[in-house]
Amino acid sequence: MKQHIEIWNHFCEHHNVQKTLVPLFNTLPNGNVLTKRIGNAKVRNVLCRDDSMEEVVRRECAKLISDWHERAFIYDGLLYIMAVKEGDGVAPLYIGKAETIGKRNGNLSANIKGIEHDTSKFARWGDGYEYHIGDLSAAVLPGHDQIHIERKYQMWAAALFKNYPSETPTLRRPVYFWAKAWSSSDLGPWEDFGPTRLTFLEYLLIGLASSAFPGLLLNREGHNRK
Repeated sequence: MKQHIEIWNHFCEHHNVQKTLVPLFNTLPNGNVLTKRIGNAKVRNVLCRDDSMEEVVRRECAKLISDWHERAFIYDGLLYIMAVKEGDGVAPLYIGKAETIGKRNGNLSANIKGIEHDTSKFARWGDGYEYHIGDLSAAVLPGHDQIHIERKYQMWAAALFKNYPSETPTLRRPVYFWAKAWSSSDLGPWEDFGPTRLTFLEYLLIGLASSAFPGLLLNREGHNRK
């Protein structure tokens, strides 16, 4: 395990993860996460992302969008990590990606298209159902239809919050976010491999993190099973 942690820490240091973490949620000093009401026909409450988190996502996705318009294809997409701080290091809770290219004919992915003003998808962290904040809100906040409450996000809720469902959900400890527009020339955790493409990188990091931090990682796929 020690070797895995050392490799993880080296990756985080190389990509400046610790120094560029931002809060994931907009919280009060007591750890309560603020909420907002969205929707027209079906109004509902959702958890509020922190302004600094939204700024990071928009800044990094702007690189992807520009790259796509210019047809430079320097970037594969967005790598993101939800994490907590442990001592001087970063302990990952969830690792994921949002690719630049969509599913059809090389189009710009709907996950990042219009991200400047649309928060329904927001590089997988959107307010809509089937996106992280929307589905986590369904598990954490009262008033959501049972059909939208998924076991995956109940697990997230239990790991992140002291109390749920609740009108005033309170974090167990501060939760942070990091993201980077991932270039096809960037190095992954095993630098001997050379540049690592984003799709492969996601599985490498999940496997590494599940070995370095057993029991903490919330990803359900890609674990290094014993």
